[in-house]
Amino acid sequence: MSNVVVVGAQWGDEGKGKLVDWLTSEAHGVVRFQGGHNAGHTLVIKGQKFALHVMPSGVMRDDVRCYIGNGVVLSPEKILEEIKKFEAAGIEVRSRLYISEACPLILPIHAALDQAREAFREKCGTEKIGTTGKGIGPTYEDKVGRRAIRMQDFRDPKRLADKVRELSEYYNFLLKNWLHAPEVAVEPMIDAALKQGEELLPMAADVPNLLFDACARGERLLFEGAQGTLLDVDHGTYPYVTSSNTVAGNAAAGCGLGPDKLHYVLGIVKAYCTRVGGGPFPTELDIFKEGTVGHHLSTVGAERGTTTGRYRRCGWLDIPALRRSNRINGTSGLCITKLDVLDGIEELQLCVAYRLDGKLIETLPQGADDLARCEPIYEAMPGWSQSTAGITELDKLPQAARDYLKRIEVLAGVPIDMVSTGPDREHTIVLRHPYKTLAH
Repeated sequence: MSNVVVVGAQWGDEGKGKLVDWLTSEAHGVVRFQGGHNAGHTLVIKGQKFALHVMPSGVMRDDVRCYIGNGVVLSPEKILEEIKKFEAAGIEVRSRLYISEACPLILPIHAALDQAREAFREKCGTEKIGTTGKGIGPTYEDKVGRRAIRMQDFRDPKRLADKVRELSEYYNFLLKNWLHAPEVAVEPMIDAALKQGEELLPMAADVPNLLFDACARGERLLFEGAQGTLLDVDHGTYPYVTSSNTVAGNAAAGCGLGPDKLHYVLGIVKAYCTRVGGGPFPTELDIFKEGTVGHHLSTVGAERGTTTGRYRRCGWLDIPALRRSNRINGTSGLCITKLDVLDGIEELQLCVAYRLDGKLIETLPQGADDLARCEPIYEAMPGWSQSTAGITELDKLPQAARDYLKRIEVLAGVPIDMVSTGPDREHTIVLRHPYKTLAH
């Protein structure tokens, strides 16, 4: 038995979906353990693009089981949309998708509240958090407030309807009287939920027991995180964070399997940095000025959000942030993605430390206010003009590209086990295979 956890080591959008898909050739099951449909994973398989939002990335392999753990907040509407999209493409999903009975449900009223709050912040002159407006945060609030409507409530239509009415009375009061936004019609929302429940109930399962049994059979599992470490609600750049724990340790709590079943943590890292939404970003570059490195990263890297279509902010690779991420996750190995986006940049900059209030610091500080005052300290490295796109062997990379990777490895203090040189699952350099490393 050997299990691998895949987490984003930056602010999300690192390319986790492709790597999860690639690794599932060695896995029996893929487990999504946190987040909601605010995540966006894009897979490119033999030139065909698939965008996932809540479905585990293992869905593209016919013989892989897909699990959605209790740490995920689930939109019944969106998961059914994804299921039907794959069925239309000839990919069978329902017989191998298992959704935790404890998943909190995202309803339209959650999204309405999420969007109204952001609009209210902007109206009041307060900086927006930069949420996707999908209702993720309000649903997590329901969870910790012990008022969540959960997957298991579909089993009792009357109880579900009563809970939705009670919740809506509370949220519609807030929408109308505090946020000055339209109320949400309750009965149509209940009717839609009941119909969705009829379709989803056959996929409801006791996911912790299923995963325990899979481990007992010696099956290999892959745990898939959403967003990135620096957006973790506890360890990220608070309050500019997501509403869940995105770190590797939450793979256990988010699916109900013991931490002794997590054996290897793969941190996914872009060869540069991106960030969506608000919050400090020390190495940020101007992405809109043509002829600049920032514009190159944005355009060549196609840096638009899979879920929202928003432009991602872009900047140089931030080693102090990566050090913090590695320590929080207990990272076993790194995968550097989008190396090919750096092709053609004459000189690269690596942020190796910060200066904060006149002092040199080598790891990202915990507070967003402190990070906003950090001045990045850079180390210059030569770039390369040759194309690295699609290369699958390390020694075929330009020497400057190999030097860049080696410097990242030394500064981060964690080995680089994989390098991605393009969006297709085949565009991958493997130095140490996570599953085969564990087997030895």
